Amino acid sequence: QVQLVESGGGLVQAGGSLRLSCAASGRTFSRYTMGWFRQAPGKEREFVAALATFTSKYADSVKGRFTISRDNGKNTVYLQMNNLKPEDTAVYYCAAAPGLSVAFPIDKYDAWGQGTQVTVSS
Repeated sequence: QVQLVESGGGLVQAGGSLRLSCAASGRTFSRYTMGWFRQAPGKEREFVAALATFTSKYADSVKGRFTISRDNGKNTVYLQMNNLKPEDTAVYYCAAAPGLSVAFPIDKYDAWGQGTQVTVSS
């Protein structure tokens, strides 16, 4: 099973940028759909973005501001977050789903990182 470790969270002012990274173990990284999810206090975990080989999908709330990418040679997936807003404040989780489809539901993702905190101040 893939193991995931996120990094890159922090505190940023509204309008600023952050890039999250997620390093994966295992030799079959390219066969997984990689996703980013987030969970704010008192709220359910929600989908942010997903990336199969070349196809990506984004939540409406982040379209045009966030970009998901992956480097299969480095077993790493990234989330570039620009024009951050206070409502983006949450713990961000990287996740992996076996197979290649950006339409997978959340319960298809069977490997999760420990999460990284992103805080956007107004």
